[in-house]
Amino acid sequence: MTSRASIELGDVTPHNIKQLKKLNTVVFPVTYNDKFYIDVLEAGELAKLAYYNDIVVGAVCCRIANSDNQRRLYIMTLGCLYPYRRLGIGTVMFNHILNYVEKDGNFDSIFLHVQVNNNGAIAFYKKFGFEIVETKENYYKRIKPADAYVLEKTLRPKSECNNIDHNNGPVNSHDSDKSKAKS
Repeated sequence: MTSRASIELGDVTPHNIKQLKKLNTVVFPVTYNDKFYIDVLEAGELAKLAYYNDIVVGAVCCRIANSDNQRRLYIMTLGCLYPYRRLGIGTVMFNHILNYVEKDGNFDSIFLHVQVNNNGAIAFYKKFGFEIVETKENYYKRIKPADAYVLEKTLRPKSECNNIDHNNGPVNSHDSDKSKAKS
């Protein structure tokens, strides 16, 4: 009898935050400070642990970034323990985030930083339509190479972004014409 592996996502809570910390120290070459973990506890659907047959093997942590009149989702971390890579766990985590931004409907793009030599991560994100849009020199401290690519997946074109009131949704430029047409 063959049993299919189960991949599930769970909330990050004060009870399991230490598992996230441990996972991040193993998966990523950088150390995250206490503020990162405090913010993660308040991130709700934007921070999830990934379970493979009830074992924590991965996590995704994001935050909303508002800048340059754009509302973007920043993937702070998305990683999986090495022995569990290429089993679809990263895809489950990414699809959760993609579903979140699609359901919200008010994001311009998703972006993240990737170390320039991390070919596996670059290929993973390109598979989902991300493009390298910038190189940040000396982005990382105490690791080599220190440079990072900024990868971005555009959810709506920049010209469309200018017609968005981020508090109330799309701005209809024809509204003023309607009032004239009624008179």
